[in-house]
Amino acid sequence: MKHPVVSRDAIVAMARSWLGTPYHHQASVRGVGCDCLGLVRGVWRDVYGGEPNIAMHYSRDWAEASGIETMLDGASRHMTAISQAEVSPGDVVVFRLRAHTVAKHAAIIARDTTMIHAMEGGPVSEVALSSWWRRRIAGQFRFPNRECTNVHRGV
Repeated sequence: MKHPVVSRDAIVAMARSWLGTPYHHQASVRGVGCDCLGLVRGVWRDVYGGEPNIAMHYSRDWAEASGIETMLDGASRHMTAISQAEVSPGDVVVFRLRAHTVAKHAAIIARDTTMIHAMEGGPVSEVALSSWWRRRIAGQFRFPNRECTNVHRGV
């Protein structure tokens, strides 16, 4: 599928338009509810006009039950894997919340020092990309056809 060229600023602006959206497991509706995957899916729709595939039903403990790297595998199928040194605003990072478990949280980098994410217990927020989060990065990805005209500082 051919995707339009999109700027990192446009991706960050789209992600910021989701700020304040309440957390809701499996949802992906701006202003109504979303989880971390729903946020990334929603920004994808905002940028490209549709999703690359239909998200399957997943339980809150899907990662613990399967042990399969579903989130990393999906990101690898639909986005471009990049090195940590290449990460810049508009890119997606995927996290392992606990050591020796599968990755099951995602966020969109807003600035070199912040990320936008949805986490149970609060609305979509822009938060510090602290050392706690940085240590848990399991993968980093770029939206398809994202222009890369700016210098990358890395996360």
